[in-house]
Amino acid sequence: MPWGARPQWRRGEWALAFRRMPHRGSGGALTLGNVILYSCDELDTPCFTYAHRAGHRSEPRISLADHERAHVYQYMVLGPLFLPLYALCGGISVRNRFERAADRYAQHRAGWWPWPMA
Repeated sequence: MPWGARPQWRRGEWALAFRRMPHRGSGGALTLGNVILYSCDELDTPCFTYAHRAGHRSEPRISLADHERAHVYQYMVLGPLFLPLYALCGGISVRNRFERAADRYAQHRAGWWPWPMA
């Protein structure tokens, strides 16, 4: 595989995950549809929420796998609209409702949808 990546089917995330993808920085992940690219050895790695990293509040670590699973669900519902909506909501930042929803899902195993339900 390119860059030494290792593929693995993740039944819990409904995704094909490629570990050890090159990434600048200390780690991270990118979800594209039902494919998760991540730089660490294990997707179940603990990580901080976007709000914690931005200094907005102190929160316990979450599972990177749970966070990325929320993005898979978002993609499954929105399909090709996901990327333009994600970009319109602020891209990779604490302000992005998609990222806040993924963090919320990773914390509580509920609430992956980025808009309030009626």
